This record gives sequence, structure tokens and C-alpha cells, in this order.
Amino acid sequence: MAVLHQESRFRARARPGWRLLLGVIPVGPASSAYGYGQVQAGTWDDYQRSAGRPAARRDRFEDVVDFVGWYADLIERRVGVSKDDAYNLYLAYHEGPTGFQRRSFEAKPWLLGVAQKVSARARLYGAQRTQCAVPALASVSAPTPAGSTRRAR
Repeated sequence: MAVLHQESRFRARARPGWRLLLGVIPVGPASSAYGYGQVQAGTWDDYQRSAGRPAARRDRFEDVVDFVGWYADLIERRVGVSKDDAYNLYLAYHEGPTGFQRRSFEAKPWLLGVAQKVSARARLYGAQRTQCAVPALASVSAPTPAGSTRRAR
């Protein structure tokens, strides 16, 4: 969730800024990134194929949450970054697994600062989650037709 906050502030149709010619003339989007996760088109295509989700969309929240989990798993398998390590996970998310292995983030001091913010937000969200009261599944009743007393199993 901290990644999605950083990438789009939870805006479904977020896009990157424009490339500028001579510093003032817009000539097109800076990248193909789009949606909640600012996912590049090629990476999204890989996800759709690999996850078997051809109808998934970058501007549909549940699809992007699934993507972030899929990508975090890919990053963990390819470069060994734990899913519990929000700082390095964000660096690998931003730079891609190959860029992370090449340590391309070291030439981007601003990105290291962003990764620190993502890590702090992840800790905040984790602390908030522990404060949530979640009922035990066995005691939660499923919706039933009017007049029925049937409980979920």
C-alpha cells in the first residue's frame, strides 16, 4: 500500500509528467507508466501473461494490488529482496530487478530519500493494521436469505 501511495497517491489514472524539449515544449509522456502503481506497459504485459490475468487493468485497484504482490514475489525470487524490506523493495520496484542488481539507484540520491519515505509509510500502515479489530472467520456469519438462521462454515 505504501508503494501505491508513493506512485499515485491512490489515483486510478495517474500518469507521469511530460518530456520537455528545450525545457519548455511538451513532446510526450515521460514513460508508459500509468495507473495506481505507475506500472510500465511492458511490465504490465508480463504480469498479465504470467499471472493469467489478460483483462487486468492498471487503473483498477484490485488488479494493481495483485500486481504489486506478484512483482514483489518476482523481485524476491530474482534479487533476494525480502517482502518485509520496504526500502529495498521500493528501490527494486522503481528500478526493476535488473536495475536494482546494477545498483542504478545509487546515482539517484533523490530516489533513496523516496525509498526512506515509502519504508516509513509501510511501518505506519503496519502499525495501523495491528490496531484493527478483525473478527475470527469462524464467528462471522455469511449473508443468508431473510428469515434463515444458517451460519457460514
